[in-house]
Amino acid sequence: MARVYEPGLRLRSLVIFRNLLEDPVIAALQDLFDEHGDIPTRVRRYAKFAAALYEHGDNLSDYILSAVLCDENPVMAALALNRPISPCFEEAFRQELKLLEQISQITSEDMKDLVGYKGFLPSYEITGYDFRKCYGDRLVEISRYGYGIFVRHRMFLFENHQLIPVLNPDPITLSCLPGYEQQRRQVLDNTAALLEGRPAANVLLYGDSGTGKSSTVKAVVNELFDRGLRLIELKKSQIVEIPALLDRLSVNPLHFILFIDDLSFSRDDDSYATLKAVLEGSVSSKTGNVAIYATSNRRHLVKESFADRDGDDLHYNDTIAELTSLSDRFGLTITFEKPDKEKYIGIVGQLADLHEISMPREELFARAEAFALHRSGRSPRVAKQFIESLLANGEMN
Repeated sequence: MARVYEPGLRLRSLVIFRNLLEDPVIAALQDLFDEHGDIPTRVRRYAKFAAALYEHGDNLSDYILSAVLCDENPVMAALALNRPISPCFEEAFRQELKLLEQISQITSEDMKDLVGYKGFLPSYEITGYDFRKCYGDRLVEISRYGYGIFVRHRMFLFENHQLIPVLNPDPITLSCLPGYEQQRRQVLDNTAALLEGRPAANVLLYGDSGTGKSSTVKAVVNELFDRGLRLIELKKSQIVEIPALLDRLSVNPLHFILFIDDLSFSRDDDSYATLKAVLEGSVSSKTGNVAIYATSNRRHLVKESFADRDGDDLHYNDTIAELTSLSDRFGLTITFEKPDKEKYIGIVGQLADLHEISMPREELFARAEAFALHRSGRSPRVAKQFIESLLANGEMN
């Protein structure tokens, strides 16, 4: 019994890994280690713990090790940046890691003995791990995996000054996006430069709606996630928070795309000046691990009025230059134009091959053209909708 209670009591003393006490499985473990309570109370505690664990599998060691490796704490943050840690931190870290390893090795039989119930209680598995070695191995790969919420998630929203993981991100891949290969190669090459520590441009993806601008960015993130790339999507109203977010991300070992979809401004928009100052030319030099990617249907991003063009401003040329200068501050502008008939049919054909649709090509293309006429015209989005309509109706040949 002492074998179980002793590390259980010490669990309450965690400092470096204190965030783990809020983890549902470890919190249930902590309650289970409480020696007070009658047998029915201890049975309920055990059942609560087992239910929480079973949501993630049946191996306690796997779960605790994963929680440890994903935890965001001062030691992990310092080691990830190759910064020294104090002897006090080092001792606390070493002792707590040893404690968590010990707890991960407590068998279900020992736990059942603690409960003291003779009826059936579910079991779980354990695996022998050297937590210190596993932690060292993770640090070697820290630029790929990161720590904290970045380990398990690739795309995030920014709400109330907090990063919120997207639990079900768009799984789109580059292979599912036919057409515009040259444009996508430009985005992919620029993002690879960011990951490799070379100068990477902030990117404006400009063009007609439905041409795959946003899908391209998300597909690139999915492609390069395993190399340490993450995406944070911002609303236009959150642009004023970019400077603070850049400071926060600059000390993270991962690389980030700050993504602003469907960007445009009115002339008197306050966030216009903020973004203009942040971009500061073509290269993201202030924070070497972050680049800003934006999509827009407007080449110059700012909605111009006839008054702007007629020059009711005293300095007409300066007014127009000011309105159009923001897009020029993106180091790379990539244009996605609506496809002509030949390109549209080519996209339809590639999508049909991808989904193994064997309909005669002459019939397929004629129906695709008719479909586009009843929609918003030819575009990759319309081509995808056409193929999806065939699949929904079971028209494979």
